[in-house]
Amino acid sequence: MSSDQTRQRAEQSFKKEDRARDAQKAMMEYEAQARAIREKTARLKALRLAKEAKAQAEEPPARPTERRRTRRHK
Repeated sequence: MSSDQTRQRAEQSFKKEDRARDAQKAMMEYEAQARAIREKTARLKALRLAKEAKAQAEEPPARPTERRRTRRHK
């Protein structure tokens, strides 16, 4: 095996390891983003449910019914 072939194999091995590290880093970033989205969604859902529960607990004041005006014909 010549030194040229050895060098090529070493470069290929380095590139393969580099791609594996990049893939691992990308996967970690993807998982972190997914976790952040799930946490944010859960927080917003809790806020929405609390708001809905509060709105149901508070009865809106009774509105007086409005009379419709009728037009008088001449």
